[in-house]
Amino acid sequence: MSSVDSNPSSLLEVKDLHVYFPIRGGVMRRQLHTVKAVSGVSLNLAQGEVLGLVGESGCGKTTLGRALVGLAPMTSGRVFFNAKELHHKNGKSSNHAMKMQLIFQDPYSSLHPRKQVRDLVGEGLLINGLARVEELDEKVLDILEKVGLGVDHLYRYPHEFSGGQRQRISLARALILKPELIILDEPTSALDVSVQAQILNMLKGLQKEYNLTYLFISHDLSVVRYMSRRIGVMYLGNLVEIGPTRSVFENPKHPYTHSLLSALPSIKKGKRKERMILKGDPPTPIDPPPGCPFADRCSNTQEKCRIEKPVLEPLKKESSQLVACFFQNENVL
Repeated sequence: MSSVDSNPSSLLEVKDLHVYFPIRGGVMRRQLHTVKAVSGVSLNLAQGEVLGLVGESGCGKTTLGRALVGLAPMTSGRVFFNAKELHHKNGKSSNHAMKMQLIFQDPYSSLHPRKQVRDLVGEGLLINGLARVEELDEKVLDILEKVGLGVDHLYRYPHEFSGGQRQRISLARALILKPELIILDEPTSALDVSVQAQILNMLKGLQKEYNLTYLFISHDLSVVRYMSRRIGVMYLGNLVEIGPTRSVFENPKHPYTHSLLSALPSIKKGKRKERMILKGDPPTPIDPPPGCPFADRCSNTQEKCRIEKPVLEPLKKESSQLVACFFQNENVL
């Protein structure tokens, strides 16, 4: 690990991250195309912050989260954690990754069906030499109680639990290693609405109690607004807008952010929200064309947009809201 060029004030700093997957075919298995799942994403999180990451399915949100913990190959870019550079090789995470935990979207497939809760939650302690076998029951029970489970659940198997309970087990498995950063990949999308509210409130309580940092990945804008202090919007593997949640919701500047927010229902009387419907179909991440990734669906597209790719820039000096658009001042709802 290296501390060169890192920002010591950030817990997590991502610089120009690319994640590409080759498509091979033919007898010789030659590379025919490239799936550009993440294309040059840069972001940072401070200790105790909650950053929401939104975008439509296939925009690269999950791949970004998996790459940060070493579960997806980084083609290029740099990731710093606590001012130390992480090096993920051959799909394996660095020894610093214990402080970064990932909660998967599907609580049904993320737990081994033949292991009891005691072993599922406590396995990380044994692997990292943080507890002896005879201490496991007590340590696992302590953390289970933090997520609303108890001694009755200690020796049961995953199939005996509901979806909400399984997600609590997944959270306990992450918390027991005392992480500083938890990446939550659609943690409530597979749950009923009433259970979603319970899980979200529990996540908020745990975040305050342990001063946790969350990267909260979701396609549900209302959930992200409730959970996050800042919000980032991804489109076709690119971060197109990022800023304080309130600023992005009340004053979106990128046309893609406009379209997402215009789809939200409104209960305000007197003024009907104008719906911004995108033209065309979502592009494919397989060898995308140069220029702005949103150019084919934007109503303000000009020749420059098809040639040059815009970079994230502040709206004005010292602004905390950044937008990747050449004509950001024209994007007003």
